[in-house]
Amino acid sequence: MADSFGELEASSLFCPRCKRATAVRKKLLLVLPTGNKYDYTCSVCGTQVGGKTDSNSSEFHRVASAARKPLPPPPGRPPC
Repeated sequence: MADSFGELEASSLFCPRCKRATAVRKKLLLVLPTGNKYDYTCSVCGTQVGGKTDSNSSEFHRVASAARKPLPPPPGRPPC
């Protein structure tokens, strides 16, 4: 059976500090070779209420390929 949901995104989670379900903010924590790691925080008090790791490694490969390119020489200086 095919995965009919794909990847789910949380819009609200229970916050232990606020003692109720609140809207959450999703923050990117790490770009890993296996995917991206995200943190969900309460939009009211900022407490961490959950996390997620997706399996999309395209961002890692984009960043890694950009890091391998040599930097251009600073303006005004002749190349060595």
